[in-house]
Amino acid sequence: MTARQGFGRFVLAGLLACLAPPAAVARDVYVASQGAGTLVALTPGAKVGAPLAVARGPAQVAAGPDGRLYLTHPDTRQVSVVEDGAVLRILSVPGQPFGLAVSADAAHLYVGDWAGNRVLRLSAETGAVEGAVAVGREPAALLLDRRGRLYVADRESRQVSVIDTAGLTRIATIPVGEAPFAMALNPAEDRLYVANVRSGTLSVVDTEALKSVATFTTGGMPYGVAVSADGARILVTNQQAGALVVLDAADGAIRATVPVGRYPEGVAIAGPEAYVANWFSDSISVIDLASLRETARIAVPEGPRSLAIPVRGRR
Repeated sequence: MTARQGFGRFVLAGLLACLAPPAAVARDVYVASQGAGTLVALTPGAKVGAPLAVARGPAQVAAGPDGRLYLTHPDTRQVSVVEDGAVLRILSVPGQPFGLAVSADAAHLYVGDWAGNRVLRLSAETGAVEGAVAVGREPAALLLDRRGRLYVADRESRQVSVIDTAGLTRIATIPVGEAPFAMALNPAEDRLYVANVRSGTLSVVDTEALKSVATFTTGGMPYGVAVSADGARILVTNQQAGALVVLDAADGAIRATVPVGRYPEGVAIAGPEAYVANWFSDSISVIDLASLRETARIAVPEGPRSLAIPVRGRR
């Protein structure tokens, strides 16, 4: 199985990346490239840092509150820990790690075991397994809120599992659309948005009631989701169309469709811009959130899938 087969369901041919005029980068944006097995930083001025070689096939990257970056490697059953531009350590995982989240105190990692249908809690320092909880089939994205609840997109179970991390118990399962893959919380954390790949929809979950309260149509294959700082707009990558779709959070109306590269997956927001990982174009699209236009397309190593933006001053 190759990295780009992404667990065997979505296979297309790759393209060479192109480089557009540079745009300003508000903060460092880290890009995990699955095909190349690298992590690169886009620094202010849209400069691409030297690629850092990591373990094979990084699928997801997450930033911890300690400034460290954590990457999952499903094929090698590992998590890489990166600090100050170097691999600090590699943790072995007894399963097939895909999605992950870092605890607020940076002491624990929550890792979705894709093949084992469970979430593992690991020591962030040693990788020791501290506990496990069963979830649905093929757990993809993991997302922690401020109260310590962990949301898990169970892709092949059409649901989101909700885990109380204090007791490491599943407290709810929320039916959503077909093949949920990515999630994002609004700033108030009272709404969770779930991108359903095979439904072409976005489920809106009330995090107090723990139930889906609306379904927005995105079209195509929604693979990544982010929410603007004011909570008013939802950004969704559409792999089928090669576009970033911008929805109104109030009613789900599509306000803009922005062409990007081939097979866009991860999307992240930093200040006035959004960044889209174009998996099969080997590039990052930079989107100006005021004009909702692509202002740059930056070449990166092969197969960018996931993005992380560390919060400064929290080391």
